[in-house]
Amino acid sequence: MLSITMLFFFRKAVAQDWANLNRYKQENLELQNRQPNQNRIVFMGNSITEFWKENRPDFFRENPFVDRGISGQTTPQMLLRFRQDVIDLKPVAVVILAGINDIAENTGTTTTDEIIGNIISMCELAKANDIQVVLCSVLPAADFYWRSGLNPAPKVLELNDRLYQYAAENKLIWVDYYSEMNDGKGGLKKEFGDDGVHPNKAGYALMEKILLEKMNQRTVK
Repeated sequence: MLSITMLFFFRKAVAQDWANLNRYKQENLELQNRQPNQNRIVFMGNSITEFWKENRPDFFRENPFVDRGISGQTTPQMLLRFRQDVIDLKPVAVVILAGINDIAENTGTTTTDEIIGNIISMCELAKANDIQVVLCSVLPAADFYWRSGLNPAPKVLELNDRLYQYAAENKLIWVDYYSEMNDGKGGLKKEFGDDGVHPNKAGYALMEKILLEKMNQRTVK
């Protein structure tokens, strides 16, 4: 158990880097110092994105993909680090998968309007810097094991409906993971995840198939 003094300094450190800007700082510098990759694609997200590389490393090793997921993050945190973790890496495209932790209230209560606003801001920043946007649906979730009782299923459905509408109106690449991973009750199919929120290897394999098919249908420039 942490002492009161240790807990104080831990909370202070978190408060000083709320968006975790230091998480990929060194890796970003190393990447920027390499020969530019004209096909680089950055994945921006939370734990679902971060664990993707851990579960399916070959997907990132064999493609010009850069994983910039951070576990537990919400959309305002991603928006704060979007410039250094996406724009400064000069990718041709960004894959955005975000919003589930906002619904889980990881950084406090929030509205669908606020989530949408943060995601739209990331999309607008990308487009302003000639980065193609690949916008992804939030995965289904019937409950959160770390914060039970929030009834996320209808909130996820509403968020995805609005994200789809935004993608269609702005001619973005839309990647629908939700439809194939939904158990019919708004939850994650058991064969695709063990804790009801995060994909397992089979879940990530399905996501890769869906993502690559969509990206191939609408060629990333």
